[in-house]
Amino acid sequence: MAEAGRKVVAVDVAAPAERVEGFRTALDGFDAHIETVDVADFDACAALVRKVEDAHGALDILVNNAGITRDSTLRKMEPAQWQAVIDVNLSSAFNLCRHALDGMQARGFGRIVNISSVSGQTGNFGQTNYAAAKAGLHGFSMSLARETATKGVTVNS
Repeated sequence: MAEAGRKVVAVDVAAPAERVEGFRTALDGFDAHIETVDVADFDACAALVRKVEDAHGALDILVNNAGITRDSTLRKMEPAQWQAVIDVNLSSAFNLCRHALDGMQARGFGRIVNISSVSGQTGNFGQTNYAAAKAGLHGFSMSLARETATKGVTVNS
C-alpha cells in the first residue's frame, strides 16, 4: 500500500525493539508510521482511530491482521489461552471496525480486510481457540459486508 502512495500506519502491541526496527527498515522511504496499541482493548482502539485520523486524515483502508496462538488441546486449554486468542484474533476486528466505520460511511468510501485463516474452515489439532476465532472473523466479515455495501464500504476476509 505504501508503494501505491497510501499513507500507512503499522500498529503493534508494545513490540520488541528488533521488530520495531524491522518495521522502520521495511517502511523507510514511504509515508509510513508506527503506532503502539493493544488491539484487544476497545477504548485503546477508539483512541488509536482518533489519533490516526487527526494526524493523517481519513482512515480509508483498515487491514486487521492481528493474530496470536496459544496452542493446546481443548482438554488441557486454560481459559486464559482461549480468551487471549479470541480477544486478539477476533475481538480486535470488532474494536477497530467499530471505531473506523463511522468515518468510512460518512465519506461513502472504505475498505476493510480481515485476515482470516484456512484453519477457520478446516480446523487444526491443538487450535480450537485459533480456529474458532478465525472462523468467527470470516462470519464477522461477511455480515459486516452486508451491512456496509450500500454505504460504499467493502469488507473481505
